Amino acid sequence: MLVRPFQLSDYVSVTDLFKHVLSEACYDETMEAFARQLSWDSELVLVAAENEQIVGVIVGTIDNHNGYYYRIAVSTEFQRRGFGKALIESMRQRFVQRKVRKIMITVDVHNEMVLPVYESVGYQDTDFSRSSHRLSIVNG
Repeated sequence: MLVRPFQLSDYVSVTDLFKHVLSEACYDETMEAFARQLSWDSELVLVAAENEQIVGVIVGTIDNHNGYYYRIAVSTEFQRRGFGKALIESMRQRFVQRKVRKIMITVDVHNEMVLPVYESVGYQDTDFSRSSHRLSIVNG
């Protein structure tokens, strides 16, 4: 397993991964935010690869000096094998390097089901951002 920064050559693989893992509504919203984040700070988009194949992706962003996990997706056949946790930890390290004030997990109707993954690596309910505050990458 290798977790590394997103590269332009990963675009088609990541897009396909999002398309297969996310619902259609979630995919549409995620692709807009993904494009914005890439144009603003591509270092906060990480991919997980296994044998040169992209099997996971996490999109983070920094908004108002806070780090936010925005979206995580892992190919169905690679779920429950540590890829999600590795992506979360790698993004956490990025946030720490950037000296963010607080690290939060963005919670929306599309990602409630992945909250146990964040909890399994030590995040608690107080780390989940369910407020009406919309991230800049979502608002545009």
